[in-house]
Amino acid sequence: MTAWYGDNDKPYSFSGITLNPNNWTSELTEIKKKIETMCNVNFNSVLLNLYRNGQDSISWHTDAEKELGINPVIASVNFGATRKFQLRHIKTKEKIEIELTHGSLLIMQSELQHYWQHQVPKTNKAIGERINLTFRVIK
Repeated sequence: MTAWYGDNDKPYSFSGITLNPNNWTSELTEIKKKIETMCNVNFNSVLLNLYRNGQDSISWHTDAEKELGINPVIASVNFGATRKFQLRHIKTKEKIEIELTHGSLLIMQSELQHYWQHQVPKTNKAIGERINLTFRVIK
């Protein structure tokens, strides 16, 4: 349900999981080039996650792994079913909700990871599969 692709041999560790990179596919390289133009960033890796239905989720977290650097740029591309993406301010608990639709791009950058957590919550709605690609720069 999770795969890691990259152009270096650095593993990526998060949530007690360590992933070693697969080589880029032509399809991922094509998507990466389009995203890099929009973000003005040269990404060197991508994390792929399959959400099979509304019960597959990711709980509140920040992307604060040391491999990502101090203020990482993370570009999230979504394919398939629409899912809610939520942001929650660490101190004030203010929440923002965004619908991630098929083909949408969400960019997290600057100091966002210092002040906001994010999640894709579970839902009991009958929804189909979703594939999320999160492009990153591993230092």
